[in-house]
Order: sequence, then C-alpha cells, then structure tokens
Amino acid sequence: MTLILALLLEWLLGDPHSNLHPVACFGRWAAWCESFLHARDRRSGAVAWLFVITVPLLLLWAGHGLLGWPFDVLLLWGSIGWKSLFEHVRSVLDADSLSAAKQAVSMIVSRDTVDMDMNDARRAALESLAENGSDAVVAPLFWFMLAGPLGAALYRMINTLDAMWGYRNARYESFGWCAAKVDDVANWLPARITARLMLWVSKAADWDAVKEQAGTHASPNAGWPEVALAFAAEVQLGGPVLRGGVIDDRPFYGPEYARSTDAIAAFDALNVVRNTLILAAALTCGVTLVF
Repeated sequence: MTLILALLLEWLLGDPHSNLHPVACFGRWAAWCESFLHARDRRSGAVAWLFVITVPLLLLWAGHGLLGWPFDVLLLWGSIGWKSLFEHVRSVLDADSLSAAKQAVSMIVSRDTVDMDMNDARRAALESLAENGSDAVVAPLFWFMLAGPLGAALYRMINTLDAMWGYRNARYESFGWCAAKVDDVANWLPARITARLMLWVSKAADWDAVKEQAGTHASPNAGWPEVALAFAAEVQLGGPVLRGGVIDDRPFYGPEYARSTDAIAAFDALNVVRNTLILAAALTCGVTLVF
C-alpha cells in the first residue's frame, strides 16, 4: 500500500516545487555542513559524508516510528523523481526552436550547450533520461524493496551527495571520494537491472554488446542504462561532448544500424524508458506483495 500510494502521488503531483522538498532541505543541510567540514583529503570527506547522512537518517527513523505508514508514503514519494524527469526531457524534445532546446537541456546536463545542434540536444536529454531513470526511479524502488522507505530515503541522500560532491576537480577530488564511491556501490545493481529491463521491454537481446560498450563509459554505472537505451531504441547515443571548454572524446553507443536522434527516434527512446519504469514499478509491487 505504501508503494502504490507513493507512486500515485508521484503520478498525480510529481516533485513538489518548493524549498521545503526533502531533497532540497537535505541539499541545504549538506552544503551547510560542508562549509565547516570541508578539507582536501579523503578522511575529512568520509567524516563529513557520515555526519551529513546520519543526522537526517535518525530523524527519518524517528518519524517512521512515530507517524507510521502516512510518513512512509511521503518519504517514498520524496525519494522518487519520475514525473519531473520526464517533464525536463519533454521540454527538450518538444522545443520549437534550437535556442529553446539548448536552454531546456542546459537545465539537466553539465556539458556545454552553446555549439549544440538539435540532434546534440536530444541526445544529451536522452542520455540524462536513461541515467536518471535508473538513479531517480529504479534505484529508489530497488532499495525500497530491500530496506523499505528508509532504504529508499537513504539511497536518495547517497545519490544527492554524489551529485554535490562527486566531482573530479580541485575542491572535491579527495573530499568527494567517499560520496562518489558509496554512490557507485549503491547504483551498481540498479543500473544493470535498468539496462536489462530496457532490453526486455524492447525485445532487444544483445546483452553482450551492451556489456562491451558500457565498459567503455567513464562511469561504472551510468553507461549501462545509456548503452541499453541506445540498443533498445536503435538510436545513436554517446559521442564527443564539450565540458568546460574541453572535449570529452567519448565513443558512440548503439548498434551499427542505430538512427540519429531525430524527433521520431527520440520519442521512441522516451517510450522505451517510460515502459521500463512502468515494468520496474510493477515488478516492485509484485515482489513487495509476495514478501
């Protein structure tokens, strides 16, 4: 019942656009703690990570014990980012001009957008959709299935800290090492489950090719859903991108016959991800009902 009600709230309302959203509150808490705990070494990063996670987790555990299932429903709802993810991606795919598409995609990716053409913008949006379909939906559902609403909330905090601290730059390369590694562990299995589900819903079966290409991705996890989506929708993803004025010379992903990211291919890919998440939600409901 908790899962069904949380998914219903997500479908009807999506993420509350408010500074009081739990993830926004956690982000402010993490930023405040960073302001006095930051140092350029791994030990400081690990201590900061543990402190930032432990305090809100104890508060959530108390709320779970005192308020029961209504609190659990809200907790799980706040841990899932399904509707807002599709809204952001649709704003790119539905854009009526290149400038509008670049403005929309700049809200969801960190790469440079100035020199993008429409295919580049769509490709960036689809890669974000694939990665975040795993991070924002499949992974919270997976951890809910294993550890209940607190497990989903803990995962979302882990993922948020990685988004804040998991950068390879002078400030975070050492301090954010712990946040990045814990997120890698938390997402290892959900990323691969997401890839499998994408192939199932599309009836694509080239798992070995997905495995081979995912191994060329800079991230140990993000490549799996991105490459799987390329194969499932038969659309070319990946390729060189510009970040901070520096070219990241990535390989292209997908089968040899993959289509460019025109409007039809992009919406086909969108439907693959939508069907994948529906299947993931249905499987999670089934497992929780049985166990």
